[in-house]
Amino acid sequence: MGSDGNGDQEPENKVAAGHLRTTRRSLPIALLRARESVMAHFRPMLTRHDLTEQQWRVMRVLAEEGEMDATQLAAKALILAPSLTRMIRLLEKRQLILLRKDEEDGRRTLVRIATHGLELIEEIRPESAAIYARLEQRCGEAELETLMDQLERLVARLGPADSVGDD
Repeated sequence: MGSDGNGDQEPENKVAAGHLRTTRRSLPIALLRARESVMAHFRPMLTRHDLTEQQWRVMRVLAEEGEMDATQLAAKALILAPSLTRMIRLLEKRQLILLRKDEEDGRRTLVRIATHGLELIEEIRPESAAIYARLEQRCGEAELETLMDQLERLVARLGPADSVGDD
């Protein structure tokens, strides 16, 4: 162990000793940095429309995939079930989504995008497209397409988050 000059002992640098990757080269941290960098461009748009990132994901999934139960929605929108429950109540109150009981299983609640939700997505679409265009201009359209392909391959090889440990 080293000294900081005040007689206090510093812990060994396990990163330098090869026990851990540096945070600069850690895949989870690099992916989070990239996510934050990208989302910094989209957050102001979502804030202007009084939406959180998670609410936007829920609405996008429902618009693309159609009606589904809350468990499926949580998985597809990458949201924890307790957070989704609160979010569903808020989005329903704002008339952005609609809920109904499953006729075959009264315990299941089915969720779908409401007309007002689709209208909001259409309202946001041009601004979102402009943000994507700026990202493509800065990074290159081909590079972003390659990155998306690489990320899809990564998920295909590692499996979805809920399949870890299924080997």
